[in-house]
Amino acid sequence: MFLTKHKTTAGARWAVDGRFLPPGLGLGDLLEMPRETMFAVLALLSASGPAARDEGLDAPIDPHHEVWAAGVTYLRSRDARKAESTVADMYQKVYEAERPEIFSKSIGWRVSGHRAPIRIRKDSQWNVPEPELALVVNAHCEIVGYCAGNDVSSRDIEGENPLYLPQAKVYNGSCALGHGILLCEPKEIKDIPIGLEIERAGKAVFSGEANTATMKRTLPELVDFLTRELDFPRGVFLMTGTCLVPDDFTLLPGDVVTVRVGAAKIENSVQA
Repeated sequence: MFLTKHKTTAGARWAVDGRFLPPGLGLGDLLEMPRETMFAVLALLSASGPAARDEGLDAPIDPHHEVWAAGVTYLRSRDARKAESTVADMYQKVYEAERPEIFSKSIGWRVSGHRAPIRIRKDSQWNVPEPELALVVNAHCEIVGYCAGNDVSSRDIEGENPLYLPQAKVYNGSCALGHGILLCEPKEIKDIPIGLEIERAGKAVFSGEANTATMKRTLPELVDFLTRELDFPRGVFLMTGTCLVPDDFTLLPGDVVTVRVGAAKIENSVQA
């Protein structure tokens, strides 16, 4: 099942497999349910709901939801962080440690959706997109699906001092999710292809592909560490780290960034 959030004249409305869910039913309501109950409810509702009108997609998240992120979960990410940092050995230690790096990325109302703008910091000279598998986790700490995520980052700010991570990662327009949520059993989230394309003035300036099979951490492991001492009664999103990092590259205003994660896709234009 594919869950999408649509812009309508009456406000945002959720749909599953192209059919609207009842008005007022939000993602938080669904994520309060155990996974199997949620799937059964959606299967029932999708059989009777009206066809969703294409009035534009919104970010597949409710305003109150939190987005968290894991870092240094891939060897490629570790190497990129070491190259940019003044304390390179720190990232080697994080990569090898039992406890993963997990940080707060965004609140739902700040998240950009499909074809909405993302931003680069005006006080940074080195800004990159980071395509990531973003897990959707319910109130019972169960993985219910995933979507495409873009963890836009200012690499020079974090490289100057790791304690600047919040400023490098958390600012207006630094988080994008879309274009919908692929609902599935956790065992199906395996060897997911991840792609990144960047266009500048209509021409491709970067294109790359990778796969979640190269992730050092397991997905249940990341969810376990996130939810050990934190409750998410309406569910939570967890970005799982990047395996694609453009070398010697910075985003510029006007660039168009496309992230593909399995069946999910998100496209965003860059603003200053």
